[in-house]
Amino acid sequence: MAATHAAAATEAAVEGDHLLSVEGVDAYYGQSHILRDLSLHVEEGEVCTLLGRNGAGKTTTLRSIAGARPPEVREGTIRFKDEDITDRSTEDVSSLGISLVPEERRVFPNLTVEENLHLSDVARNWSNVVGRDVSMDHPGMSTEEVYEVFPRLKERASQKAGTLSGGEQQMLAIARALKQDTDLLMLDEPYEGLAPQIIRTVEDAIQRIADAGTTILLVEQNAVAAMNIADRAYVIDQGSVVFAGDSEELRADESTRERYLGV
Repeated sequence: MAATHAAAATEAAVEGDHLLSVEGVDAYYGQSHILRDLSLHVEEGEVCTLLGRNGAGKTTTLRSIAGARPPEVREGTIRFKDEDITDRSTEDVSSLGISLVPEERRVFPNLTVEENLHLSDVARNWSNVVGRDVSMDHPGMSTEEVYEVFPRLKERASQKAGTLSGGEQQMLAIARALKQDTDLLMLDEPYEGLAPQIIRTVEDAIQRIADAGTTILLVEQNAVAAMNIADRAYVIDQGSVVFAGDSEELRADESTRERYLGV
């Protein structure tokens, strides 16, 4: 069944109009072949999750989409809003409306929460100055709108980011991305290292963001939590798609879950 789902993913990625389409991508770190003929697509307005064990190629997929180097995409095509972005820089990809929140979170520890958020405004204004102002379906949120999604950040507004808990730093990292002009929000392991209660808080915030209309591509190793909010799921193993379907199909596919996700 997994092979059938993988073939369907390849076919779907190259047919129809998708917000994001990854078609037959081979990506490398130096001589290491990480992604192998990987195809997937993300529809506007959905939450799509990419699942797999450590080393399966999940983060490499996000970095390839975001234009990060390394990895190097040597075969295949990545299209966003029907525009080829395969060889575009991270800055150009971002200007088109793709925001990536990396696993490392990368907040500025010596700045307060509010100062971290203000830096996103500075970055957006600078993009406009240098001519990267592109019309977005989902323009960046104001600080007050971000605080509505993450009330805890408002409580910590004057606190230095380095003193926040892991969950609060994750909220701040997502909040900074939301202040950019974002049509596709990509989240890399947002639940990593968080306590179950904090996972539920972050999960609720992601759901609110999705309900507001922002498309989300969620990379997660916590398959159960990811399926709670995802409309569709991909499972990858050794850089290739082995399952593509809606979350309910994956929940029902015990063989795929046990073999590739360990759940």
